Amino acid sequence: MTVLTDSPPATARTGGVLLATILGGQFMAVLDVSIVNVAVPSIRTDLGASGAGLQLVVAGYAIAYAVLLVTGARLGGRHGHGRTFRAGLAGFTAASLLCGLAPSTGTLIACRLLQGIAAALMVPQVFSIIQRTFAGPARTRALGLYGAVLAGAAVVGQSAGGFLTGADLFGTAWRPVFLVNVPIGVILLLLGRRHLPSDPGTDTRRLDPLGVLTLAAAVFTLVLPLVLGHGSGWPPWTWAGLALSAALFAAFALVQRRSPAPLISGVVLRSPGLVPAALAILAVMASYAGFLFTLGLHTQSDLGYGPAKAGLVLVPAALAFGLSSLNWRRLPASWHRPAITVALVVVTVTYAWMAWTIRDGRPLGVAYLSVSALYGLCLGAAFSPLIGVALTHVPPALAGDASGVVATVTQLAAVLGVATFGSVYLSLVPSPSAAATTDLTLAVATLVATAASLLIPRPSR
Repeated sequence: MTVLTDSPPATARTGGVLLATILGGQFMAVLDVSIVNVAVPSIRTDLGASGAGLQLVVAGYAIAYAVLLVTGARLGGRHGHGRTFRAGLAGFTAASLLCGLAPSTGTLIACRLLQGIAAALMVPQVFSIIQRTFAGPARTRALGLYGAVLAGAAVVGQSAGGFLTGADLFGTAWRPVFLVNVPIGVILLLLGRRHLPSDPGTDTRRLDPLGVLTLAAAVFTLVLPLVLGHGSGWPPWTWAGLALSAALFAAFALVQRRSPAPLISGVVLRSPGLVPAALAILAVMASYAGFLFTLGLHTQSDLGYGPAKAGLVLVPAALAFGLSSLNWRRLPASWHRPAITVALVVVTVTYAWMAWTIRDGRPLGVAYLSVSALYGLCLGAAFSPLIGVALTHVPPALAGDASGVVATVTQLAAVLGVATFGSVYLSLVPSPSAAATTDLTLAVATLVATAASLLIPRPSR
């Protein structure tokens, strides 16, 4: 049983510092999902990384993050959200330093996994601390800033990754995209010692180690064949791995049914609208992650853009995504549900349109950038409402578990997007139409999301 106890109300000054501390940690965790995309060609040159190695550098972080996110939330409930946040922040800062100093691709992948583990410990505490520390208008403002950070980190990640890599500070090439976290993390740790709550753990639910191990095994046996298959000619072991992954996902479902404290509750999954919304989120975010990864490679490897220019190419879509994510609630409530499907249809069209503008290796001109802005605007208009729809009908007592499920699906989607669409792109290179063909496959994924959105029940009147 979980007993909710609020922390003492924060004053305006201490509350502002507290909010800046936890949102700073959230910002770094989201930033590290996107900041690496622009740096991957530099990593390939410096470390001699293969295409599969680059995919694992990007996806390794999301794998660990996704698999351990629900466990991180439960650890916060057991040991205190402030204490758990500090532990995750310290681990994330140390792992960022190790990433920046990594001498080889294998070491970098291992350090990215450590980063993901630390992020899974830190990030779930942010929402809990906001809910327990702030009330009334202060909570509304805090949640608004929380959403702005999620959108803003994506924008900054795309441009900062390019500028930091392109600056080549002291001949360090890509390494500052990780090392930039170190001074920020140290400052946040110092602030956290003074301002983070020292709340005791109150959640008595047990952890689910068997569930975590089974899910991790299922994800790894799915991702590794997808990442390594195209480079090795799809030998029999890759198909065996995919078959084993399906069996492990079935075993995970069985473990969850029998677990006294499952990672994913059956009651949560039976909430109206959650499953189709989660499937739509999976397809949307898989296509988005695949788009970012392949575009980062295409602009630098195929078109010869520098890292800074490659980062700027991504800014119109990212800014538009942030704009619509922060403002879709201004639409009349009756428009929210149908707007998801309409926006996804437009996203599908924009993928095909972008594919047409870059056919045969053409440079990214005004037409492409304009369409990419429309793409980002509609993607944000679909993704943010989908999260709300997924959680609308969940019982309040299970809201935390449901949020963990949605966050886990989002991160798994990033892993699958990089592994699947990255493999499609890398298998077509050096064809000048590789990026355009990949965009068409992304459009197919968005059609899946559109179909799933049609299954979401309409709100009762």
